[in-house]
Amino acid sequence: MGAGHDHGHGHGHGGPPPTGTAAAAYRGRLRIALTITLAVMVAEIVGGVLADSLALIADAAHMATDAVGLAMALLAIHFASRPADQRRTFGFARAEILAALANCVLLLGVGGYLLFEAVQRFITPAETRGGVAIAFALFGLVANMASLSLLVRGQKESLNVRGAYLEVLADALGSVTVLISAAIILATGWQAADPIASLLIGLMIVPRTLKLLRETLDVLLEAAPKGVDMAEVRAHILALPGVQDVHDLHAWTITSGMPVLSAHVVVHQEALDSVGHEKLLHELQGCLGDHFDVEHCTFQLEPSGHAAHEKLCH
Repeated sequence: MGAGHDHGHGHGHGGPPPTGTAAAAYRGRLRIALTITLAVMVAEIVGGVLADSLALIADAAHMATDAVGLAMALLAIHFASRPADQRRTFGFARAEILAALANCVLLLGVGGYLLFEAVQRFITPAETRGGVAIAFALFGLVANMASLSLLVRGQKESLNVRGAYLEVLADALGSVTVLISAAIILATGWQAADPIASLLIGLMIVPRTLKLLRETLDVLLEAAPKGVDMAEVRAHILALPGVQDVHDLHAWTITSGMPVLSAHVVVHQEALDSVGHEKLLHELQGCLGDHFDVEHCTFQLEPSGHAAHEKLCH
């Protein structure tokens, strides 16, 4: 190849891009959380019917949604761990982001359902048995806290796991709300506490879901990775000796824990001749590795004037 077309590929530590995803390490914990969620769902359905508690039944409906979400998260991890091929060069890593998006849709749906049913209960009041509701809500809270302890670490590393974590967190908060409303009914007989609790559960779900949705869409729309300031990246590259300019600078996220970056770096011909491509590439890789959490980088080194040739080609 001529000097104007040489390409450099950096992978942070010199190896290929990672084949696993951030969520894969938490597969076993997600399975345990799914088992717990299914057990609580069945218990709360039974308890909701026995206590005639909309809040308990609503929480059980949310648990059912969580079970589907956790199952999808596990399925996404399975697909994301499949190796890359000639057609899908990053494998199925995006599968977990699609699962997170599906979880958002489910969460928004169940949140809307809870709000609607709570309004209906205000219109047509029912008598809730507070003692029974307390027993089942307490069981749900203990189980949800166990699931949260399994996922709290993984939610910081993976959007897929974070979606599951937020669902379980909303369930735990829902159980607390049911406990409070059931205690109020038991102590005062004020039946409106049950639909009010359902409203609160719905309102707790929506804001967190919208935040997760925004982060998920950022990945799908290939926005710069969170915490990576592109102006700062450009400044660091330009500060390297011999670098004249940088263009076609892009950074995006394939999936949680897999940020990538590509750039065309214009280098003075004297630097290309005296320093050499390999050393320049090592310096670029070191620059990105030391200052930014981007492990997979692709650089094209170009002499002055090559950018104009690229425009002609396009």
